Amino acid sequence: MNKFTYITFCGLFLLSAVTASELTFELPDSAKQCFHEVIDTGVQCTVEFQVVTGGQYDVDMHVEAPNKEILYNVVKKQYDSFTWTTNQPGVYTVCFSNEFSTFTHKLVYLDFQVGDDPPLFPLNDERVTAMTLMESSSEAVHSSLRDMVDYQTHHRLRETQGRKRAEDLSSRVQWYSIGQSIVIVSIMCGQVLVLRSFFSEKKPLKNVST
Repeated sequence: MNKFTYITFCGLFLLSAVTASELTFELPDSAKQCFHEVIDTGVQCTVEFQVVTGGQYDVDMHVEAPNKEILYNVVKKQYDSFTWTTNQPGVYTVCFSNEFSTFTHKLVYLDFQVGDDPPLFPLNDERVTAMTLMESSSEAVHSSLRDMVDYQTHHRLRETQGRKRAEDLSSRVQWYSIGQSIVIVSIMCGQVLVLRSFFSEKKPLKNVST
């Protein structure tokens, strides 16, 4: 397998269909994964990532413009967020690298938002009146639900991190207990053999007549 693995999203990152995508992916050791998105000019974008499990919970990440300009670059970060406004149309690339790690793979969460969410009640030229009380309440509920989804996502990520660390700690305690048990049994057997040698009957030596 080529250590430079490039993944292009054809169905997830369509600007005309969706405005944001969230995913969790595995980043193998000594590997690199890139995600590409076609974006128009003047669109505000946000990339947020967090290393869920693996190693020291760190990863390299950079954002590249269509003209190969590096817009953002971080080294060995556990989580971060970057917001920018595109100044040229084309394919923007977000790359994650785990090349500095030779034996641990990472589980990375990515949230790629392109543009703003469309309003719940879009305004048009024919509408000249203000939003009704029902529409205002619906808009407030819609905004609160989006915030709740974000909070739940981050709580799930922290829960996954805590569970992974607890499982690692439990495994280490288990192996340490097994090692301690082996040492105790070995010492006990050695003590029994030593005590047994003290009380074993020794045969007297026969006198050799000259």
